[in-house]
Amino acid sequence: MRNKKSSILVFIDKNRIFLLFGVVFLFMSIFAPRFFNVFNLTTIMRTMSMNATVAIGFTVILIIGQLDLSIGTIVTFTAIIGLSLKQYIGFAGAVPVAIIAGGLIGLVNGLLVAKAKINSFIVTLGMMTVLQGAVYTMTGGNSVSLSTPDAFAVADWLAMMLIPLITPRVLITIILVAVGSIFMRKTRTGRNFYMVGGNKQTAWLAGIDTDRYTIAAFILSGVMSAIGGVLFAMESAAATLNMGNSSLMYVISATIIGGTAMSGGKGGIFKTFMAILMLDVLYNGIILFGLGNEVKIFIAGLILAVVVLYEAWVAYKHEKVIGQRPELMKELEVQNQA
Repeated sequence: MRNKKSSILVFIDKNRIFLLFGVVFLFMSIFAPRFFNVFNLTTIMRTMSMNATVAIGFTVILIIGQLDLSIGTIVTFTAIIGLSLKQYIGFAGAVPVAIIAGGLIGLVNGLLVAKAKINSFIVTLGMMTVLQGAVYTMTGGNSVSLSTPDAFAVADWLAMMLIPLITPRVLITIILVAVGSIFMRKTRTGRNFYMVGGNKQTAWLAGIDTDRYTIAAFILSGVMSAIGGVLFAMESAAATLNMGNSSLMYVISATIIGGTAMSGGKGGIFKTFMAILMLDVLYNGIILFGLGNEVKIFIAGLILAVVVLYEAWVAYKHEKVIGQRPELMKELEVQNQA
């Protein structure tokens, strides 16, 4: 009986984000007005695309046991670079430059964390502040927008529905999530990221260059943040000074809710993607119910709090049984029953 109960709990733990998504989606489909229709579901998919792209890199950061607080400002900074350069070198030149800029920011973060041995919280908090100053210096405190026919044509194409629920920008996001998930789970290099996050000393003894993987994770985070920001700006034909402000807490919450441990060594890109999608379904339903933003923040915070408490309970149970020998525990149970 106990083994059966344990198996059920393990199944729920491994698939909790899918179960949670199913519950939220079913509830909104039944009770939220005008929720279950192609237009609204496509809107949800478009809304989640930017943060889902950003979360790919952030999930890898959390898997190696680090933190990147600069993702939101990288989104804004690279989006502004992309739109600002478009008039000089076109999207064909501006987009790669913006993505390279995101990668270079990640490289600086990674070098400071891996080589200078500065805590990632401090490094990325400082980078966030620097980029915020750079954004206001570059723009003079004004948003950047495009009004040329070719810019509108690109925006219309990115928002065009290819099939129900899927636009080109959504498709790009799904492809990136799929590639990232397969890479992390099915390749030796991807699995090494888990080893670095699970136990850095053991990974080093196994011959893994932990510094190189740390730097690579931060570069990936910068690149994914840049791709998310640039694509969003291209579809909107505009970049505001606060467009990435909400991404940080949103992505952190979704990554943790999706099952990635802040201590490192556990998690997955696809589960983070499902958590992003679940939160967007939840937020969309709250809006359709006519509730305010404060309700959205409260419910999202409540879900995060429950998940964090659950993770703490699981960690406590794990620590409690470390060193116990199952066969001796079974004998002890038999003696107690006698």
